Order: sequence, then C-alpha cells, then structure tokens
Amino acid sequence: MSILATEATTLNYAALERAWPAFETKILSLLNTLGLADKGLYCDHVALRVNTIVAADALKQAFSERGRIISDNQINGRSILIIELDNPLRLGSFTIDCVELPYPGDTHYPQEGWEHIELVLPSTAQDCDTLNQDLGQLCPPLLPLLQVQGQSSAPIKVKFSSPKGEKERLANPTIAFKQADVCIKLHPHGIKAVIASEQTER
Repeated sequence: MSILATEATTLNYAALERAWPAFETKILSLLNTLGLADKGLYCDHVALRVNTIVAADALKQAFSERGRIISDNQINGRSILIIELDNPLRLGSFTIDCVELPYPGDTHYPQEGWEHIELVLPSTAQDCDTLNQDLGQLCPPLLPLLQVQGQSSAPIKVKFSSPKGEKERLANPTIAFKQADVCIKLHPHGIKAVIASEQTER
C-alpha cells in the first residue's frame, strides 16, 4: 500500500488530503529518530512524487487554485514547480507555505504522493562536506550516520547531493535522510532564497 492509500491509480488533490496525516506521522517519527525535532529548524517546503503528466497537470491546477506558482524551473531535464500556498500546511510544529511539484522524469516511483520535507540548516556551506560538518556540530549523535552515507543497506539511507536549476546562482548542497517511503532533506538556503537567486544576472 502506498503512502496515499488511494484506491485510484491517478493521483489527485483529494488523495493528498487523505494521505497527509499518515505522512505527517512518518515524518515526525523520522525527525525524532534523527534527533532534529528540537533544533528549531525551518521547513521551507514539502515535495511530491508524481509518475504521470496527467496527474501533474491536475495537481498543478488544484494547487494553483489554492496558491500561486512562484517558480517553474528545469532540474535534471524536467520541470519542477514551486507553489506558494494561500493557507500553509501544518506538520507538527512546522508551518509549510510552499509545495514542490515535479513533473515526471525517467524515474518511476513505487508510490506517488507526499515524499519529503526540506529543512533549512543555517550555514554558509558551499558544498556537502562543509554542510555535513555543520550538521554534525548541530546534532553530534548524527555523526555515525553521516559517516556511512551512500550505504544502501542501512535502515536510514543518507545521500549527499547538489541539485541545481538552470537559472540558480546560489549553491545549496543537500543532505537527505530516507527511511522507507519518506525522506527529510536539509540544506543551507530556503526555497524562496533559491528562487530569488534565479533573478540575479551572471
């Protein structure tokens, strides 16, 4: 059963609403496991995974009726929308005002729907190694986990990456912690700062 627990194969907004409580429970559990629940970090957005253009188009329309698209960028060859919501989502103590809606690419996801949140770790890091050090200082119990990043057999998988849109000028290295079908990512800059960097001339 996917995190959507939906009877339909086509993802829609109603299914996302039904799935939110279960997603929230899993994310908060992972946050506690990582020891990050009490660090006062800011959640800048929540991200979806979608397998079909039909579903992505429908969700684009649904979210556009509940907010506005503030970015439509190309990352790794596919369009990724950022929608700023009129009424932010609540996840535990977090207030989340942006949703990331990626159009499907080459990857087919085993489940569609809510997939991860992204947290802002205040840092001047320009690369993943420096961000890794900063995160280790913030939360020393994470150090053993951070040292085994990339091991696919670990219960919590850790991945370092530096995704970048074609217009972005702001380095935003990312550390991701994935457990089962949910994920928590950390980076030094919030999504709105990244979008603002797209407006800066080279």
